[in-house]
Amino acid sequence: MNNPLVDPYIVLSKVYSGGKYFKQALAESAVEPLNKGRTVAICYGVLERDVYLNYIISANASKTPKAAVRLVLKIALYVLECLGWHDYAVVDSAVELTKKLGKGGAAGFVNAFLRSYKLPGLPAQADECLSVEASAPLWLAKKVRRSYKEEAQSVLCTPSRGVCVRFERRADEYLAMRSGGDEPPPLSTPFKDVYIFKNFVRDDGFFAGDYTFQSIGSVAICHAICGGERLLDMCAAPGGKSVLLSKKFKSVTACELYPHRAELIETYCRRMGVENVTAVCADSTVFNPAYEGMFDAVLVDAPCSGTGVINENPDIKLNRREEDIPSLMAAQAARLDTAARYVAEGGRLYYSTCSVLPEENDTAVHNFLQAHPGFSLQIPSSPLGHRVTRYGLQFLPHISLGAGFFISSFCKKS
Repeated sequence: MNNPLVDPYIVLSKVYSGGKYFKQALAESAVEPLNKGRTVAICYGVLERDVYLNYIISANASKTPKAAVRLVLKIALYVLECLGWHDYAVVDSAVELTKKLGKGGAAGFVNAFLRSYKLPGLPAQADECLSVEASAPLWLAKKVRRSYKEEAQSVLCTPSRGVCVRFERRADEYLAMRSGGDEPPPLSTPFKDVYIFKNFVRDDGFFAGDYTFQSIGSVAICHAICGGERLLDMCAAPGGKSVLLSKKFKSVTACELYPHRAELIETYCRRMGVENVTAVCADSTVFNPAYEGMFDAVLVDAPCSGTGVINENPDIKLNRREEDIPSLMAAQAARLDTAARYVAEGGRLYYSTCSVLPEENDTAVHNFLQAHPGFSLQIPSSPLGHRVTRYGLQFLPHISLGAGFFISSFCKKS
């Protein structure tokens, strides 16, 4: 029987030591197909609970183990504590993996650790306690607790609700096919023909354009945008918002910096049978004189910390640093400054992020309005649960079907 810890180690070592995002690391790894689902579940679990697993290791080891051994312990601890695997089988597999990695000298330590560790109590200090409970980096726990007070744990700990599917057609047929089985029924959303499934296996209908996978946040952003003649989507790849918004606008210009990502937009449009979206390879921070005053609406779905979607992308907690936030805010401001010049008189500028941090949301909008008196704040509406802030709509995982994001809009005065 193959060692069940080996494939998770291969994938996760590329994340922890190689700096890769999980989906990239998985795609690049020769994972055993028969047990791929198990491997993915273990990898996600370890990433989701990284801080907590480190906390257990620190409480039971006199000194921090080297990176490879520490990762073996994290995987073993996860399957022991969260999946309930048999102790002896996990310990034997972890020791075998340690030796296979050429770390035979640490095999005795791994064996002794896994047979004798004890779960520590939570820290007394509030920020540290939240960090461990939510398995979030301390800097993020501090920021979220300061902003959301008693809701902080819900903001950081609410799990993803599942796979969000937007049907272009045949929705009733797909719903009927999935009724009455072992899987729970899909979750309805406030948006027409958009459902959240616990699991949804892609079939030929995907390639025929019958449906697409689109996050509830992306759908909600599109719903909040008013229609018109011409839309500029400044950060468009992979193209989900551009395609959905093509129903509201006569033409959509979808910008993306890199050629291969612009190709993703074109591929998305072909699959969904959309012909009024034009993909353009361009740097959204560099002003294009040809676009000045040209668009009825401009969407800046800005690069951000991703702190609103860590329940779906737990590797964000490893790769994002507190010191990244000022540079992200500068990039967001630069895109808004450029976008403002593209809006026609009476037109709308929309700003969105997948962040729960106020400095990327309300603060960014405040700074924009201070610098651009020719725009007035127009807070949009949404049927999806949210909080109305001073400058926009803040969606949070525990009230917004698992998603954390923000949207605001501004009208260009005549």
